[in-house]
Amino acid sequence: MDKKREMSVSITGESQNPTKITLKSGNFSMIIDEPKEMGGTDEGPSPIQVLLMSLAGCLNVTGHEIARQKGLTLHGIKIGIEGVMNPCTFLGCSFEERAGFQNINVKIEPDFTDATQQQIDEWLKETEERCPVTDNIKAGTSLSVSVK
Repeated sequence: MDKKREMSVSITGESQNPTKITLKSGNFSMIIDEPKEMGGTDEGPSPIQVLLMSLAGCLNVTGHEIARQKGLTLHGIKIGIEGVMNPCTFLGCSFEERAGFQNINVKIEPDFTDATQQQIDEWLKETEERCPVTDNIKAGTSLSVSVK
């Protein structure tokens, strides 16, 4: 990797109770929690909701940047995402499936001016390939979890 172009992103967090954590990154903070039916206080989106929200946000910014680079006029994007998972692994009632999403389906509705279907297809393919969050979900990113 070209170290001159390497970028580090970091967050810090502190749990407020067993389901709720307050997180900070740069000038921003947010709460991640679980819905009441999962034992939470419902004071923020769940971790898996945040993952899908991150995917939508990244596809949005990547899609707009690629449209700009290609000289396409993109007025906006509507994005719908659905992830399907079995919570039993997380809850400890079964370990037959992985803990995360078994599949994630993304529907994108771009609002282009005068783009051909071929241009839209190429834009979508490149958006998916260049989106960092999509890459992290699809690829085997190295992850280390340790005790401080």
